[in-house]
Amino acid sequence: MKNIAVLGSTGSIGTQTLDVVRSHPELFHISVLAANASDELLEKQIREFEPELAVLSDEAAYNRLKSRYSGPTKLAGGRQAFIDAAAVTEVDTVVTSMMGFAGLEPTMKALEAKKNIALANKETLVVAGEIVMRRAKEQGVSILPVDSEHCAFFQCLQGERLATVEKLLLTCSGGPFRGMKREDLKDATRDQVLAHPTWNMGQKITVDSATLVNKGLEVIEAKWLYGMRYDQIQVVVHPQSIVHSMVQFHDGAVIAQLGSTDMKLPIQYALTYPERTDSQFERLDFWKMKDLTFAEPDTDTFKGLKFAYEAGEMGGSMPCIFNAANEIAVGAFLKGGIKFLDIYDIIEQTMMKRECIMEPTLEELFEEDRWARDFAASLLTK
Repeated sequence: MKNIAVLGSTGSIGTQTLDVVRSHPELFHISVLAANASDELLEKQIREFEPELAVLSDEAAYNRLKSRYSGPTKLAGGRQAFIDAAAVTEVDTVVTSMMGFAGLEPTMKALEAKKNIALANKETLVVAGEIVMRRAKEQGVSILPVDSEHCAFFQCLQGERLATVEKLLLTCSGGPFRGMKREDLKDATRDQVLAHPTWNMGQKITVDSATLVNKGLEVIEAKWLYGMRYDQIQVVVHPQSIVHSMVQFHDGAVIAQLGSTDMKLPIQYALTYPERTDSQFERLDFWKMKDLTFAEPDTDTFKGLKFAYEAGEMGGSMPCIFNAANEIAVGAFLKGGIKFLDIYDIIEQTMMKRECIMEPTLEELFEEDRWARDFAASLLTK
């Protein structure tokens, strides 16, 4: 039985991870649950799964929970407690399902403690991919991708040698605005942006999908997970979201992974690998499937993908700058502070303002993240 820590247990990936655990109680035990501020949902999870430890990084939320709960689970609160939760001795695998740059420190803490990582926090590899992958190798632990696209690559590469890979074909739904031009998006509303056509995700990642920033983050993530050059990673728009990604080999053969649009499938695979376990997930019906279409992304309209390639090619600290600016811009958009297209302007101006540090240390990346957030925030008032 695997002992699991779920960091970000009240979010979209976290709750679906717990769905997987519910369906296989003989395989998994939840040792640690950690969340930000959703104390009421975390309390329900504690009472159901009875972990040894539960953490809320928000101190006020922790105090609310502490005033209500008096059961056997140990409670802890604060940012450092959240980070330390990644290194609990009894844990075998840490599911990193929190959003954004905040996932980097807990992931590094888990690696230092030699925990295997089920990685749903793509920003960890975007901002510090070289450092993270090197440390995982030094510690002899696995980083198993939970993102559907990277899980697809992982499955397609089973039994294959990376040296024979010609290209990674990263599929993309195109988001809710596929086919539209900049003029059509000037007054895009929050509700329109959050109406993703195929996937049910959290708000931040849904906005990133609409801007194609999310696909750009996945491009950078793929570079570090599989050691590819950026010219070997090609984004392909596939509106049906049935083909989760493909690998093209030197002989011209292409292997694809297909499945329903259900994140629980890659979550379960990451938790049970190298085994495959029975599930009740929806099956594809190829008799009813009419069309699978593919197209080139429009990076003139959806500039988030172009900016990601530029940041990745520059390397060093620039992906960190790109990510931080995007997080600030998306947060402002969700609060109604800026328009949809302003997200691109904030990312571009922030990237242009900062000189790239090549081979940054972890401490320098934290400083670059702070600078980029401050600068991007300053643009919101102009």
